Amino acid sequence: MLNIMRLGEWFQLTVPLEWEGKTVTGIFRDVWEAPKKLTHTFRMEQKVLINGDRANWNIPLVEGSKLQMKLFEEEIIEIIPNYIEIDILFEDDHLLIINKPPFMNTHPNDPNRDQDTLVNAVQFYLQSKGEDRNIRQVHRLDRDTSGAILFAKHALAGAIMDNMLLKRKMKRTYLALVHGVVKPRKGIINKPIGRDRHHPTKRRVSLTGQDATTHYIVVKEDKEKQQSYLKCWLDTGRTHQIRVHLSYLGHALIGDTLYGGKPIVKRQALHAAKLEFTHPFTEEYIVCHAPFLDKPVIFKDIDIYSL
Repeated sequence: MLNIMRLGEWFQLTVPLEWEGKTVTGIFRDVWEAPKKLTHTFRMEQKVLINGDRANWNIPLVEGSKLQMKLFEEEIIEIIPNYIEIDILFEDDHLLIINKPPFMNTHPNDPNRDQDTLVNAVQFYLQSKGEDRNIRQVHRLDRDTSGAILFAKHALAGAIMDNMLLKRKMKRTYLALVHGVVKPRKGIINKPIGRDRHHPTKRRVSLTGQDATTHYIVVKEDKEKQQSYLKCWLDTGRTHQIRVHLSYLGHALIGDTLYGGKPIVKRQALHAAKLEFTHPFTEEYIVCHAPFLDKPVIFKDIDIYSL
């Protein structure tokens, strides 16, 4: 774990032994894989210091030096804040993980008219703490899907986490309740997903679609009700991926009427149960479990911390 400290608008990191000999350019490019445009902004606006002095981006770093970056500036707020109670699973100066309730959009489709989304609620929370910065959504969940969702509190964190998501350095584990007893009990669904020409929002397995891979394991069966509880995780992040793949397998999500599920419950029975990644600024391995929020309970007698 790295030695870090916040100093007002500045973030300070003590250079570890494994960074000795690397340059600031190398840290931004190779360690954090930050976008060139954002890196250029930090360089031109002198937002990086070494031991309090303007950084030379091409001189090798020395173990124990203080790398300081201006990460926590005030910003012009772009999202209208709205008070809605949120369930926080993890928070530090850089990242925020929320347990999203079902029946809530992640972000507004129309920023001026749609203000009852999770992004609006998180923006209110951030400003209520005196943090006048735009919250950055790293990934999304469907309106009816509940569970862990990640936000970044500043531009560098947002860019790093976006790249980690793209490069599959973040693991998202879901719990799904589906129709039928699934055989085999463990498998990989590797089928491309594309748009359905006959429906504006629906997706389908399509030879011309984007590559998509879903892993699953049966964690519990209810043979009397002909239902299965599946642990799922993704190598890709296509729209409706789990819903499409499980429907293609012949085991649609319960409640997912768009993809052939029966309305036994009020929503598609899908929950983002666990989120895992290595924190880019502390190197700590973060594991967040999201407790179930449904009343009445959908996922019965499942230990969320065993997934």
